[in-house]
Amino acid sequence: MAENGASQRTSSARPELPQGAPCWVDAQLPDLEAGKRFYGELFGWTFDAPEEETVRARLDGEPVAALVRKTDGRMPTVWSVYFHTPDAAALAGRIRAGGGQIVTPPHPVGDQGTTALAADPDGAVFALWQPDRHRGFGRRHEPGAFTWAELYTRDTEAANAFYGDLFHDALFGPDAAPDFGRAPVSSVFPAEMPPHFLVHFLTGDVEAALGRVARLGGRVRVPPFETSYGGVAVVSDDQGASFALLQR
Repeated sequence: MAENGASQRTSSARPELPQGAPCWVDAQLPDLEAGKRFYGELFGWTFDAPEEETVRARLDGEPVAALVRKTDGRMPTVWSVYFHTPDAAALAGRIRAGGGQIVTPPHPVGDQGTTALAADPDGAVFALWQPDRHRGFGRRHEPGAFTWAELYTRDTEAANAFYGDLFHDALFGPDAAPDFGRAPVSSVFPAEMPPHFLVHFLTGDVEAALGRVARLGGRVRVPPFETSYGGVAVVSDDQGASFALLQR
């Protein structure tokens, strides 16, 4: 997760997010060029020059996501969500104390920030981001940008307790505007599906977006269904990374 100077200047004035607010997403893909073609046509993203194994995606010039080359074939092809924190090391300790695991301990990403990879007590994996020069999303809640992260879990009460403690201000504080929900796995997916976070991108017309997904070689995993936060369809790109399209 990194960012170049132009975006750093525009993002430096953004207000500080509460701990636990989704602040970034990336996709681990075996073929970055194929990923650029797919998401460029689907969402109108443009892309920075690659930095090592990562390319940043932009919408109208602002950063919205990253595509990361998957160098280990044993790793999943997947979209991941990052949650904002002012102190990744302290939050990692609270995750352990709450029954979660730290998969990758907090470590710096150049001068951009500090990241860590964690799993909740049910096994759903998520990332942390403590910003330095890179603040996260330049755009959200508009077509082609991140708008929601849904945790599909086997025990919503336990998830509410775990994340409610970790991310209280983002979920329940006076300025809370949550971009993060919890639902039973079985409400949408087969019972054997493991707990996971599903990244949602906003679209103005989900049916038209599904047509583009099919034309670009992706698949519809779950046809459109209604939720409390809008109409959703679950799809995967042409390399198998799943995400959701949300029409409010």
